[in-house]
Amino acid sequence: MGNKSKKVFTGTVISDKMDKTVVVLVERHTRHPLYKRVVKRSKKYLAHDEENTCGVGDKVNIIESRPYSKKKRWQVLEVLEKAQ
Repeated sequence: MGNKSKKVFTGTVISDKMDKTVVVLVERHTRHPLYKRVVKRSKKYLAHDEENTCGVGDKVNIIESRPYSKKKRWQVLEVLEKAQ
């Protein structure tokens, strides 16, 4: 068995209306396969926030974790920057 490291993404909290859950928008830049132009791709992840510390606009790191619910498979690792 090899070293199975978990994925870590950096994103922005766009919703904190749920209890112990935040929606994190992760943006990445990738090269288009045909046109070779750099395009922006974004995806939303539901992340577990045990202490309800995150607010809208915060920059956070999320890490892969066990399934908390049907869609929630990520956990807030740390808050990098609080929103104004």
